[in-house]
Amino acid sequence: MAHDVHTHVKSTIEFEYARRRAANEMRGQVTTFAIMIFLTLIAFTMVLAGFSVYLVIPFILLLAAIQVVLQLYYFMHMSHKGHETATLFLYSGALIAAITVLTFLTIVWL
Repeated sequence: MAHDVHTHVKSTIEFEYARRRAANEMRGQVTTFAIMIFLTLIAFTMVLAGFSVYLVIPFILLLAAIQVVLQLYYFMHMSHKGHETATLFLYSGALIAAITVLTFLTIVWL
């Protein structure tokens, strides 16, 4: 029982397209990594400079949220096609978590 095996040989145009696409994706990941290192350095600098705790804590939480979004989109490939359902569930869970935290803060505050 012989099977016909068809192989697809990439043309030079397809090969160049795939190479450029991979290079662009790698450039985006390296750029994102550099941005995240910079954001981390900003957080460390604020703590070492002795800024007020009431300024440092919310700012570090903001930087952490930015880093989470960058990591999801560039390192977990959430920006690619086919991840719409996962993105929907992720943002739905984040919204429910934020509402829950806000609810408990309101209950404790009052």
